[in-house]
Amino acid sequence: MRISTFAVTPLVAALVLTGCVTTPTHDSKVAASLTVAKTGQIEDAIKQVEAQTQGKNENDLLLNLEKGELMRIGKRYQDSLNALNVADAKVKEWEENAKSNPQKLMAQIGATLMGDASRDYEGQDYEKVMLTIRMAMNRINLGDLDTARVDIKRTHEREAVIAEFRSKETVAAEEEAKSKGVSTGNKELNGYPVETLNDPEVLKLKNGYQNALSHYLSGFVYEALNEPGLAAPGYRKAIELRPELPVLEEGLKGLDQRTSFRRKKGVTDVLFVVEAGNSPARQSKKLTLPIPTGRGLITMSLAFPVIYPDKDAPQINTIQVGNQNLPTALITDFNVMARRALKDELPGIYTRAAIRAAVKGVAQDQINKNFGALAGLAANIAVAATESNADDRLWRSLPERVFVARAFLPPGDYDVNFTGRPGETSKISVDGRYMVVPVRLYQNKTYLGDLAKFGTITPAAQIEDKPAVTAQDAKPAAKKNAVKSKPAQGTTNTGATAVKTN
Repeated sequence: MRISTFAVTPLVAALVLTGCVTTPTHDSKVAASLTVAKTGQIEDAIKQVEAQTQGKNENDLLLNLEKGELMRIGKRYQDSLNALNVADAKVKEWEENAKSNPQKLMAQIGATLMGDASRDYEGQDYEKVMLTIRMAMNRINLGDLDTARVDIKRTHEREAVIAEFRSKETVAAEEEAKSKGVSTGNKELNGYPVETLNDPEVLKLKNGYQNALSHYLSGFVYEALNEPGLAAPGYRKAIELRPELPVLEEGLKGLDQRTSFRRKKGVTDVLFVVEAGNSPARQSKKLTLPIPTGRGLITMSLAFPVIYPDKDAPQINTIQVGNQNLPTALITDFNVMARRALKDELPGIYTRAAIRAAVKGVAQDQINKNFGALAGLAANIAVAATESNADDRLWRSLPERVFVARAFLPPGDYDVNFTGRPGETSKISVDGRYMVVPVRLYQNKTYLGDLAKFGTITPAAQIEDKPAVTAQDAKPAAKKNAVKSKPAQGTTNTGATAVKTN
């Protein structure tokens, strides 16, 4: 049956019009803020991203993640929590649908003419996990271990929801592809740099959403709250996710001694969390796919996301604290995690692209068949125009790599070098029973966060069999520049002091 000009022309027009709609990529939106942050102008970086979260973008998931992270770097912990709470509300909606109405989320599996970037952004799974961990880390800096504990518990529950939903989604994607006559997988992606997804570091990851930082931090928080029975699984899971790292293994092996009368007296248990760089960007790569039609194969150019390994990824082997060199552990690498998430996502991306190409291919073939070369050329142009760049949305302000170090240190003032580069020294004041030192490193700038101190130190001459923090005996470490923390409404304070650092 011959298709009329009236029927085909609106189709071509629709393709052209959708193709002409161009929107800035996420990477282009945040690139300036990230560049400014690297130079040390963190407040200017925050202002830039704040300007983007106005009007219709006020509740944007990804922009609020970016804002919350930059505010954390700038030591505006409560403001960071406010932004992250906006993003968390979006993720909570996703969680509820994942549990009660997964089909609603799976409706996005279907292809659209405008590509994946036109789909609602639900956040990468590792971003959902890091969201609640970032909230917990902000609580720690505000001296609120109790609510940090709640966020950590929510993180573990979120991981379980993600695991269950993704297994259902895989089945649904296969059924969708089968109904459209499209084979799943990436076997036909000739020209795609599969080595970026199949390198040993990517393949070693258990999945694309769990990270060792979240579980090691949970062990530390539970330990500080005198809950060693809950701390042990956290340390154990961190080792499972990042095996054969002595720093992590010592967290579990030394737990009994640290939470008994054998604990060293007169010293502070200090955890350094050193974060370097920014998480990777997705780049768009155009590949040509063969599309079968009634008149034979035609080719079509489609965009796919690529994340290339960072050959210059920061490496921190030790931290110099006074006269000591503390060994570190690379606990989380978001360049690797982002590629693992993309590896898991690629079959679905391919399926949607193939379905999209099939729809466009049928339209193009019908125009070629019924209207000749000139109309076919117009259709070719229209089809090419509707294929936008690959979806590049990622939480870019997250660090690229996270390292941890831990030591018992006598109270006092210390010069600390986090980079190993001469002259790049920061000063910290050690005190309290437990202490967390957050650091963000860029090539030419070190951001030292507020020092979070919990409990009072046990005098060397005192024998105490319950050294952990309790609501009754934990008191803030006395410091001239101490800032009283304000726990979230409805929570209790565990006697922490967040010390401002310059």
